[in-house]
Amino acid sequence: MTFDPLRCAEATCQAAVVLGATLLPAAWRALDPGLAAVLATLFVIVSAGIYALHAVTFDSLRLTGRRLFPTRPQNE
Repeated sequence: MTFDPLRCAEATCQAAVVLGATLLPAAWRALDPGLAAVLATLFVIVSAGIYALHAVTFDSLRLTGRRLFPTRPQNE
């Protein structure tokens, strides 16, 4: 498996949306260097998790030839 920069950019944006919508509003008033380091660490962990999930899912589908949404029923 090779590194995909577009998949990495997508995972980074999704992690920013998740953390920005959930953690940043609650932590904004108490933001200090320690909390900023924790948020940065969480950002890296969530980005890596999303990247890995996309890589496993889509590479598995590509390698097996399966489709997420079949266009016709499988029992025909």
